[in-house]
Amino acid sequence: MIGAGLAASCCILPMAFIAAGLASAGLMMSMMRYEWLTLPLGVTGLVAAVVVYTRRRQQCATNGCRFVGQRLNQLFLVLGTIVVVASLLLRVFSSWTSEVLAAITS
Repeated sequence: MIGAGLAASCCILPMAFIAAGLASAGLMMSMMRYEWLTLPLGVTGLVAAVVVYTRRRQQCATNGCRFVGQRLNQLFLVLGTIVVVASLLLRVFSSWTSEVLAAITS
């Protein structure tokens, strides 16, 4: 759960600060300079979170223990995956995603 949250923080954290009124759009623009660092860290964090989650689930299945917070962990992993994949799509396929977004909104 923590790994998925950290993986999504590369993209959500600056927007959350702006939405909460703690920062301005200038923070978002300054954070975009470090996208070369935050996107690989986000992908790495998400992969690590999925690996830890899978191992923990297999361990509980083998030992017969109850996996506490399984649905919440799955929710965070799915949300983190959506955010990181959307960020990668916007970064790598920017012209394609702009066409798709334009088609959706018009």
